[in-house]
Amino acid sequence: MRAVTAAVAPRDVLLEHADARHPLVALRRDEGIIGIGELLRLEFTGADRLTDAAAAWRRIAAAAEVVDDVHLAGCGLVAFGTFAFADTSSAASVLVVPRLVVGRRDGVSWVTRISLRDEPEAAEVADPQPIGERPRATLAAASLSREGFTAVVGSAVQAIRDGRVEKVVIARDAVANIPPDADRRALLSELADRYPDCLTFAVDGLIGASPETLVSVHAHEASARVLAGSTARGAGSADDAAAAATLATSQKDLDEHAFAVRSVLDALQPHVRAITASELPFTLKLPNLWHLATDIEMQLGDGASALDLVAALHPTAAVAGSPRDAALELIAELEPFDRGRYAGPVGWIDQDGDGEWVIALRCARIDDDGLLTAYAGAGIVIDSDPDSELAETRMKFRPIADALR
Repeated sequence: MRAVTAAVAPRDVLLEHADARHPLVALRRDEGIIGIGELLRLEFTGADRLTDAAAAWRRIAAAAEVVDDVHLAGCGLVAFGTFAFADTSSAASVLVVPRLVVGRRDGVSWVTRISLRDEPEAAEVADPQPIGERPRATLAAASLSREGFTAVVGSAVQAIRDGRVEKVVIARDAVANIPPDADRRALLSELADRYPDCLTFAVDGLIGASPETLVSVHAHEASARVLAGSTARGAGSADDAAAAATLATSQKDLDEHAFAVRSVLDALQPHVRAITASELPFTLKLPNLWHLATDIEMQLGDGASALDLVAALHPTAAVAGSPRDAALELIAELEPFDRGRYAGPVGWIDQDGDGEWVIALRCARIDDDGLLTAYAGAGIVIDSDPDSELAETRMKFRPIADALR
């Protein structure tokens, strides 16, 4: 495989280069990468899907010829990936190597052409295409009604009281139908505009705007952002400040957050020479939510790639619970649907093992026939109130619901 990256004239709207039906996208604050075409697709299943993917990518990267005159994150040989949440999921976990990558970072635009060694280089990048009209639809409850969800939360609280777990994340799904030929880029554009600090992603039919960085790796340094504990934004500035202050002092939310941070620190410890995290979380402001957040910075010590770290981290307590194995068992028992790639890792990796991976949150799967399935979850601890957790999932559906309005 051969990848050649060269600087090009500025690209104004990166999303206009994406495929309207099958976009490959990783954007934040109008910067990032767009994949075009599909040169190679690798699929993985089962409990070893992430370690298998990490090993497969290491072999591919080692054999590749890379010519990169730009040297920015996302240049060179790149694969986009999305992975199933559960070991037993029927959803495919994939790595996709595009034929072309259009990128922009730090004011520099570039194009990467990727080909097999015995093939000519990919053709020129086509002219950008205007983004089509946004499809309109309304989400409706799917596998769990609202009453069904609160009943499941009640069962989860009882399991916590019985000592089975300390925390468990319970999710529900919602569905809508959009025209099969709808321009998926219109939804991505809406998400990117509304949530510029999130990673807006699209890989193999999964789209979303995630606020939670699972891990980002560059030049032997790595970072992660843990989110757990949330509340709605206030209607006015005074109410908004009060909401943030209440969240910052909520023992229920602080406990939930502590479980999530500890799971990340424990998973990463074997791979790092140094790791730092603040003792107390900060409140992160999103357009519709306040989150408790902790940023973690690391210096890698064992040559682990971004996918190696993803394999060590997934699933964190933020999307599964604690203890992890017991929480996963309870999720399988209580949730009447396959999460698919919701709450799984999604992102990209380059030939050096660097990359950015987020947890697939605030997201939806779009099938070829236009069926859209969105997902939202809530962290359940011993003093969780089912109606409050239902309200939290409503807030977490909003990015997708609003994009469809």
